[in-house]
Amino acid sequence: MNKGKLYLIPSTLGDSNPYDVLPSQVKQVIDRLDTFIVENSKAARKFIKSIAPEKQQSSLTLFELNKYTEASDLPNFIKNCLDGKDIGLLSDAGCPGIADPGADIVSLAHKNNIKVVPLVGPSSILLAMMASGFNGQSFAFNGYLPIDKSERKAELKRLERLSFEHNQTQSFIETPYRNNKLLEDLCTVLGDNTEICVACDITLPTEFIKTKKVNQWKKNSVDLHKRPTLFVIHKS
Repeated sequence: MNKGKLYLIPSTLGDSNPYDVLPSQVKQVIDRLDTFIVENSKAARKFIKSIAPEKQQSSLTLFELNKYTEASDLPNFIKNCLDGKDIGLLSDAGCPGIADPGADIVSLAHKNNIKVVPLVGPSSILLAMMASGFNGQSFAFNGYLPIDKSERKAELKRLERLSFEHNQTQSFIETPYRNNKLLEDLCTVLGDNTEICVACDITLPTEFIKTKKVNQWKKNSVDLHKRPTLFVIHKS
C-alpha cells in the first residue's frame, strides 16, 4: 500500500484575511483533507472554517500536538499516513515546524518514509529578517530569552557579542504581555550603537516595523503590549 503524505499547512499570523497572505494551494489541500494535527482544536477549526466555510466540521479528525502531548501519542497521529491517507499539520500561527512543536511530527514522518510536503505561507521570523535591513546571510532565531533578570542580561550581552564577532543577526521573541519590558531591557543592556528591529503585528493592519539604534529607541517609545512581536538585533 502506498503511504499518504504529510502536508505542512501554514496559517495566518493573526486575525486577517487568509487570502491576503496564503496561496490558493492551501485552500485546495484543506478542502480535500479531513485529518489534521494541530496545536489547539478550537483555533484550528476557526482557521479551517475561514479557508473552507463549506467544509463540514463534523467530518474533521483533529489530533492536538502541544506541550501537553505525550511522545508515546505521536505514532497514532501519523497512522492514517501509514494506511495510505494524506493528513495535514497545522500551526496556530505561521509555518509548522518553525518555532512550533510540529517538528516532532515531521521528524517522525521522515523516519517512517512518509513524504513531507511544505506549503508556502507567512513566517514571522523570515518576514522580520527581510524587513530588518540586517545581515540575511547569517542569522539565528533564539526563541524565548531567560526570565531571570541577571540571566537575561547575560544572554543579551552574549547575543550582542555573537552578532559583532560573527556579523550574525540575532532574533528572539517574548510573551506578548512582557514585550514592553523586553524593549526596555534591550535599551538598558545593549550598547548605544547596536541596532534593534522591532517587528510587530506582521501582515496585520496594525503592522509596525522599525529599525533604530539603541540610543534612538531610548527617545522613541512604542506600545507593544500583547502584540505579537519579533525582536532582531545586530551590532557592527
